[in-house]
Amino acid sequence: MTAELAPHSNGPAGRRARGDFAHSFRQWWPYWAMLLPGVIFFVIWHYVPIWNAKMAFEQVRIIPPNIWVGLKNFQLLFSSPVFYQVVWNTIIISTMKLVFIFPVPIIVALMLNEVRSGPLRKTIQSAVYLPHFLSWVVISGIFIALLSPSGAINDIARAVGLQPVNYMTNTGAIRWVLVLSEIWRSAGWDSLLYLAAIIAIDQSLYEAAEIDGANRWQKIWHITIPGIAPTIATLFILNMGMFLSAGLDQVFNMQNDVNRSTIDIIDTYVYRIGLQTGEYALGTAAGLFKGVIGFILIIVAHLVSKRLTGRGVW
Repeated sequence: MTAELAPHSNGPAGRRARGDFAHSFRQWWPYWAMLLPGVIFFVIWHYVPIWNAKMAFEQVRIIPPNIWVGLKNFQLLFSSPVFYQVVWNTIIISTMKLVFIFPVPIIVALMLNEVRSGPLRKTIQSAVYLPHFLSWVVISGIFIALLSPSGAINDIARAVGLQPVNYMTNTGAIRWVLVLSEIWRSAGWDSLLYLAAIIAIDQSLYEAAEIDGANRWQKIWHITIPGIAPTIATLFILNMGMFLSAGLDQVFNMQNDVNRSTIDIIDTYVYRIGLQTGEYALGTAAGLFKGVIGFILIIVAHLVSKRLTGRGVW
């Protein structure tokens, strides 16, 4: 009876499904080919390492096999005061970035959408997109040069009678340097998704609003922002999943011996204990801790968004 209820992969339905897939593949194979490098990248760098996360529960030996130690690495991790300082730094920097950076691409997209001159709009877009293609090594060099005691910012401060400040070693200012440099680099590029969502809004809504006498601000508030609300909700949820990823490349290039206590984050901690000191199991435990917290945050953000707005990731 079980055999009768089981689907027959060689029956008409199975052959029809295989035929549909083969036809679809022949029709769309260029797109599958373009998708393949991205799939390979994610499989190698994001899925294969999941198996090696078991290292967090082992004592790594030069000559395998490793020794299973259970939660010992996590006990060592949570007993370290340095780890708690690193987690606190990560939470502060990530919160600052979420509050002050997340709205900026939305504002940029809304402003670009209001530029009516085609050449002017293209010029502005090129200017705000360009920093995204610079590496953090280059961007860090630019900001270090600008914010050093002999840099342009302090030259302007001296000209107006203010005392120069070395922002890169100022523990009260360095976190704001991270926020401002991230805004400069990513705000323009991240606005592309919102611009695409704005373009997809039905233009007849704007025409009806004009007939009713709505001005630009009213159209933005009542049509554009509600039209891109699903995109905003989705990207906010995804950002929550990366909440504890405060920017390894950025922090690593802007970190020095003076400001390390203020901007040392989980990722730089994992790099230091994992690669520099060779504590691979401890570094894996710290990375796994960050991944689990990120997974919990994205689920919570999805459920809250679903309850409040009716929209979520799925």
